[in-house]
Amino acid sequence: MSSLDQSRFVHLWQRLGGRSNPAILFTALAAAYAEPHRAYHNTVHLQDCLTQFDSVRASANQPDQLEMALWFHDAIYNPHAADNEAQSAAWAIQALTQGGIALTLAEQVAEFILATQHQALPQEDGTKLGDAQLMVDVDLSILGRDPAIFDDYDRQIRLEYHWVPEKQFCERRAQLLTGFLCRPVIYQTEHFYNRYEAQAKQNLTRAIGRLTTC
Repeated sequence: MSSLDQSRFVHLWQRLGGRSNPAILFTALAAAYAEPHRAYHNTVHLQDCLTQFDSVRASANQPDQLEMALWFHDAIYNPHAADNEAQSAAWAIQALTQGGIALTLAEQVAEFILATQHQALPQEDGTKLGDAQLMVDVDLSILGRDPAIFDDYDRQIRLEYHWVPEKQFCERRAQLLTGFLCRPVIYQTEHFYNRYEAQAKQNLTRAIGRLTTC
């Protein structure tokens, strides 16, 4: 299990104007991502997202808000619930404003978290468009990894939904992955498109094929 970098979080907190000691919040976040029911949405995923973000940080309009959104984007994760992103966004607003960070900044963080609901591609919204696209692309970068890594991710998702009957899981999972595959593009930013688009389409096609034979 990957360990999270507390000093990185502390420096981010300070850059955003946090006035309280962030150690308690960091500990709470680390504990959340270490919950035993998380096979994929855990500290390894969060650390991977931060690593992916580091490669494109210079192209972000609001890099600190975007990075904080990554820290919170799966902070609440209950596979039985349908509002994890909304709950994570609410926790972010509460924690950041209580720590002295401006409400406007906290609300920007929440907007980026909600983009990871993946219900639709981020739409034109001034300078925030590029950051919402980066947020989504970072979160979906796993789809375009080497086949072995993607297949591990696929198995981990099944473990998180172990309580769902096989046929039902396969049907819903195939529907979700087909939705990504049928988009005009999976990745909206040049960096992630060039790096992962072709492999993501191959991975999704292969996974959907497996699911349809359940």
